Amino acid sequence: MFISEVYDSFQGEGPLAGTASLFIRTSGCNLRCSFCDTPFTSWHPEGDQVSLDELAKQINGSAAEHVVITGGEPMLAAQLTELTDVCKAAGKHVTIETAGTVRRSVECDLMAISPKMANSTPDDPVWRVRHEETRFQPAVIRKLLERFSSILKFVIGTEQDVADVQEWLAQFPEITPDQVWLMPQAITREELQARELLVQQLAADCGFHYSPRLHVEKFGDQRGV
Repeated sequence: MFISEVYDSFQGEGPLAGTASLFIRTSGCNLRCSFCDTPFTSWHPEGDQVSLDELAKQINGSAAEHVVITGGEPMLAAQLTELTDVCKAAGKHVTIETAGTVRRSVECDLMAISPKMANSTPDDPVWRVRHEETRFQPAVIRKLLERFSSILKFVIGTEQDVADVQEWLAQFPEITPDQVWLMPQAITREELQARELLVQQLAADCGFHYSPRLHVEKFGDQRGV
């Protein structure tokens, strides 16, 4: 598998924020978000080919009971099914973080879907078109919701972004407010501090959860932590 990094840390977002976790970050993405906080897996994908046997050693060697498979877009990884099987065989709780544009047969305990709104579209003239054509795949979203215990995490920079989220959610009446998390658009501590109070209030006004970004709060834009 093309892997960007593997490291022990803690989940920074969503309902499991603060939980000790082993992160397995695949490299490669079918989107190019303007606010991407891991450009080394998308705009300039880098990493190494790592065998499932090597990943199994790291999974079994980690004291963390939780594994977070993230990216990039991990659903693009051809051996993702086998990787989730390895995690479950090791007795791990598995979270997959995805933009919800690709389906694959996997085993996981939590599907953390982060749909990309209009605020994600890049200025790059080539990727702008491709990103817009790819970022919304309603059939994929519905299948993921049917198959897995899921949450929806939306990146929020302005009040308009929340209006976009509500318009998006109107197409999926099966999603309950309890599944929805709003998190500040932030790569640095400064960006997080500038937006967190606004996003907390917007989440409360809409009856959604507010998602912290604990890793940004503690580490800023450092990698592998």
